[in-house]
Amino acid sequence: MRSTLLPILLLCAALASVGVGVWTLVKRSRTTLVEQFAGDRQKQLDEAVGGVTDSLEEVGKNLRFAGELMSQPGTLAEHRRELRALLEAVGQYKAIAAYDGDGAERLLLLDRKPDAQVSREGLVAEMADTARRALQRPPGDLTTSPSLDAANGGWLRILATALPATDGKPEGAVAVLVDTESFFAPLRIVTSDLEARMLLVGTHGQPTPASDPALTEWFGRASQKDSGVPGFAFLVSRLKAGARGMLPLSEQEAERLGLGRSEVVAVYTPIRMRGGSHWAVATLVSTAALRSHEQSLVVRLLGAGALVAFFLVAFAVYVVLARRRAVALMESRRHAAQLAALHDRTRKILDHLPTGVLALTEDGRISAVNQALRSRVPGNVTGAPLASAFPSAPAPVVERLSALVASARQEDRPLSLLGEPLALFGEEGTYNLHAVPLTAEDPKEETRALLVVEDLSDVRALETQLLRAEKLATVGVLAAGIAHEIGTPLGVVRGRAEYVQSKLGPAHPQGPGLGVIVEQIDRVSRTLRQLLDFSRLQPAMVRPVALGPLARSVHELLQVEAERRRVSLSVDVPESVPALAADADQLQQVMLNLTLNACDACSEGGKVEVSASALVGPEEGTWGLVALTVRDDGCGIPKERLNQVFDPFFTTKKRGQGTGLGLTMVAHVVRNHGGRVELESTPGQGTRVTVLWPVARAVPEERNAERLAV
Repeated sequence: MRSTLLPILLLCAALASVGVGVWTLVKRSRTTLVEQFAGDRQKQLDEAVGGVTDSLEEVGKNLRFAGELMSQPGTLAEHRRELRALLEAVGQYKAIAAYDGDGAERLLLLDRKPDAQVSREGLVAEMADTARRALQRPPGDLTTSPSLDAANGGWLRILATALPATDGKPEGAVAVLVDTESFFAPLRIVTSDLEARMLLVGTHGQPTPASDPALTEWFGRASQKDSGVPGFAFLVSRLKAGARGMLPLSEQEAERLGLGRSEVVAVYTPIRMRGGSHWAVATLVSTAALRSHEQSLVVRLLGAGALVAFFLVAFAVYVVLARRRAVALMESRRHAAQLAALHDRTRKILDHLPTGVLALTEDGRISAVNQALRSRVPGNVTGAPLASAFPSAPAPVVERLSALVASARQEDRPLSLLGEPLALFGEEGTYNLHAVPLTAEDPKEETRALLVVEDLSDVRALETQLLRAEKLATVGVLAAGIAHEIGTPLGVVRGRAEYVQSKLGPAHPQGPGLGVIVEQIDRVSRTLRQLLDFSRLQPAMVRPVALGPLARSVHELLQVEAERRRVSLSVDVPESVPALAADADQLQQVMLNLTLNACDACSEGGKVEVSASALVGPEEGTWGLVALTVRDDGCGIPKERLNQVFDPFFTTKKRGQGTGLGLTMVAHVVRNHGGRVELESTPGQGTRVTVLWPVARAVPEERNAERLAV
């Protein structure tokens, strides 16, 4: 009995020793996996935080750059123009404002893109408050506001920095309203799997919209004494303190937090900004997979307890498989991270392309739109048919686009339409269209074709301007030659004709014929004088010119001519219109030519109105300009001739009544003064010509007073 019991006891002791050893090994392996798992998560989080830090630092650099611009000498309009360029260059910026050293607002610019939904309600006060807080901190430090616009996601925040100090006091501050959603996009990749949760705390110690809703709720209760989540409360305190590290949470606490009945590993790190402020982010990941791994090992141990040798072999095989599985899992995660980074890089490249790109699915629906085209199409076209991206385009144009994409997919090669005049966005423009088919290696891939829209309207406008400039240069060269080669012989012919006419007398039968010769030579001479005036147009001697008295003098000069033609001529130039930077004689010539053309276009009983107003508003290019408008209700100009009216020698008047140089000279004078001419006309309803003329600059004392007033 004892000899039988002893082997049994030895066997049990061996089994117990093996079991204890295996159990210890399992526990140690699990601890190692947890530490390795936490280390991997910490590394991923650090890489994502690096991207966020770079984005925030870029905002700081832009603010400091804006501060340097505001510190440079210049007018308020010049500073506004420079800050407007910065606002339009960065898509995430929705508003920018500058303040003086006392926190008073100097200027405020809002983003005017169609997708920029920014309300002024509460914005001005919040930006001013953030700027005043920035003035209390060293120059260059970033000061942030609490989350704004919570109803739309709460991603809007105001960042401000003080300008360099002069005599111990900051010169001012610059604040910018930023959509921070794209800044924290790298953090979404870290928490892309189902077992991960993220808690992102802002600079004011409150969770952001990117945080998990359940964790956000527990964040507010963590400070309570009997919250029931001491580990999570400690994590919250570490986040507020700006610490970095790893913290395990128990099964009970994880279940209470809504993370499942498994231990949770929390890794956390701060997102530091210049000046000491910081955000803080933590990722909480369930170890359910690791726990399942542990339970599987225990089941295998109990099932193989009868045969020690078999158990050892089976356990060794399992360890090998587990190691391979862990390696495969890590490799798949690495590949997933690389794919995510590649996808993000591709999206950024497409968004920064200046050419519009539409991605289309198998059935012709829109799957993606890049940034260049997103501002020109309706807000939510993803998943809609191709026609919804161009709601103002005629049906034949949309059908042509669809046919181009279908042909490219059918022939499996890119097809293009080059230099096509199309009304894609309401107004006709010139476009290059390219349909590019995509071969999807993955059957689940949605995008099967790309439609590239390249707007050539600006290029065509530049070509037209260049052609017109070449024509004007040719006119200038021809004018001098014509005046020299033709003017002198014409003078000789006219003198001979007058001499013969005087000898023959008025009663002679050939007298009227000689009069016709003299009259036609005079008409040619007038044309030559206009050519010479055009070619010898001197540089403008710019000085402040009051528009009101000049407009009234033009009215007096032309009133008799208007009454003779039975046309009503009215002038409305308020005294509040500022003085223009102009050569008075050339400005008067512009007004005379435009008004006479308007009178010529009207029939009896027609109306010609001359008016002027100073442009005001936040739009680019409207500061410092006066709009001088000449409107008539005459015959109008056909649409196909609108681009020709400023060309030399082009006229719609009857033969012998016009030379076609009046509007050409108007355009030349306006360009020499730094202005521009806009023309609108409807056949049968009338024409409106608007001249945008620069305002005379204020003297230095006035500019300094204006700057102090702002």
